[in-house]
Amino acid sequence: MKIGIVGRKKDTGNYERFLDRHHTAHLTSLSISDLSTCQRLLFPGGGDITPAFFGQRDHGSRSIDTELDILQLQALEYGIQNRLPILGICKGMQIINVGFGGSIIQDLPTAHIHRYQGEDQYHLAVNHPGSCLQCLYGDTMLVNSAHHQGLDKLGKGLRVISHCPSDQCVEAIRHDTLPIIGVQWHPERLDPARTKISGTALLSWFLAL
Repeated sequence: MKIGIVGRKKDTGNYERFLDRHHTAHLTSLSISDLSTCQRLLFPGGGDITPAFFGQRDHGSRSIDTELDILQLQALEYGIQNRLPILGICKGMQIINVGFGGSIIQDLPTAHIHRYQGEDQYHLAVNHPGSCLQCLYGDTMLVNSAHHQGLDKLGKGLRVISHCPSDQCVEAIRHDTLPIIGVQWHPERLDPARTKISGTALLSWFLAL
C-alpha cells in the first residue's frame, strides 16, 4: 500500500517523516500519473486557498499558491472518481470542503485560539457521538492548531464530526458515502506527552479503510 502526498516536496517533510515512522510507503507529487500508483491520498497543510475557488474576493487570505490549489483540486477530483480513501490535514481539509462546493471563513474572528504563534497552539475539540474520532479518541481531545481560517458552508455530502467548543470552529469532517475524512489539526506532529493521544490512531484507521 502506498499513500500519495498531494503537495510540493519542499513543503511536505513533516508528513513524509510521519509516514516513515509508521513504515508506510509514500510518494509526494502533484502529477495524476504519479498519484495513480497510490492507493490512498493525503492532502497536507499549507497556505490559504485562492478565494475565487469558493466564490469570494480576498478578505484576509495569506500565502496563496493558485497553481498548487488547481493541482490539488484536480487530484481531489481524481481521488473522488476512483473512490480512493482520502485524508485532508489543515489546508487539506479545506481543499476537500472547497472541492465539494463549500466555502471558507478567510480570517476567523477567533483566530487567536488557532493560529500558529512560533509553535502549534493546543485547544479542546469535541468529537461527535458515533463518529470515528469519538471511537478513536473519546468524547473530547486536546488537539494542536496552526491556522487562521476555518470552514464556513459545508460542501455537498460532508458532515462535521468534531468542533472546537470555544468558537464552534470545525475540527473534522467526513463524507457521508465516500472514504474521505479531513481534520483541521495536525496528527503528523501531535505531541502525545501533552495531549495523551497520538496521530498514530488516526493513521491506522485511515490505512484500514
